[in-house]
Amino acid sequence: MGFRFPSIVQAKQLIQRPFSSSKEVPKGYLAVYVGENRMKRFVIPLSILNQQSFQELLSQAEEEFGFDHPMGALTIPCPEDAFIDLISRLNA
Repeated sequence: MGFRFPSIVQAKQLIQRPFSSSKEVPKGYLAVYVGENRMKRFVIPLSILNQQSFQELLSQAEEEFGFDHPMGALTIPCPEDAFIDLISRLNA
């Protein structure tokens, strides 16, 4: 049996909102792919893009993948758990 902290659960709900279509991204949000081997798609608020911690993560993604990536979306090369932790801290 595991314990979940409320901020992590809230972050998961915020970045994985259900939409009518898997490709639909509402205004004010951005789709990103996160993972090291198997990529998972997340939809995050645009307001997170200005945060210093997220900017550092984007710089690492640029170094590894550049801006022209075959998945057609922003790809962030980090573990899914680390990404969810970062998003939960930024939303706190």
